[in-house]
Amino acid sequence: MLTSLVLAVFLAQATVPAPSTAQTTPVGEAMEAAIAANDAKLFWAFFEGCDPDAVADLIHPDYRMLHDLAGMPLSSGAQTIDQQRDRCARRAPGGAEEGYRNRRILVPGSRRIQKLGDWGALEEGHHTFYEWSASGNKGTGGWEMTGGGRYIHTWQWMPHEGRFRLLESLSIDHGAAAPYPPAPR
Repeated sequence: MLTSLVLAVFLAQATVPAPSTAQTTPVGEAMEAAIAANDAKLFWAFFEGCDPDAVADLIHPDYRMLHDLAGMPLSSGAQTIDQQRDRCARRAPGGAEEGYRNRRILVPGSRRIQKLGDWGALEEGHHTFYEWSASGNKGTGGWEMTGGGRYIHTWQWMPHEGRFRLLESLSIDHGAAAPYPPAPR
């Protein structure tokens, strides 16, 4: 009887681990959809939308960017968001670059996403860049292609957040835009 009582008290005092809220890394189409959505949101906010605060949560605090023309222009998530805020402020009414507009377009068919174990994903592709010109398109205004490049993004899966965050970007091969359709691999 005493043994049963001791066992009952012991079991009552034992701590039961809380259920894990960590989520497993998405795979296949779910992973590709999550990365594609993050990519679209990120580039919209940094280019046309000019709203870096809308994507601040997509950028890992330890984010860094390596660029073939600028070296390592960004070495933290906070620096990245602050730099984009400054760019947007310069484009705003009264700013030094008031009215400047640009956009990034992913080259269709160029994106490739692959899983990196349970840790994250690697995304690579080609994109082209455009600037708005009031005198472009035979004087009626329009978007003019200014070049292109290749990018490689490392997205880290954050299991307790249930999402990917951008940890590193390689922005390379800048110059004339890549031909479309891209050459087969």
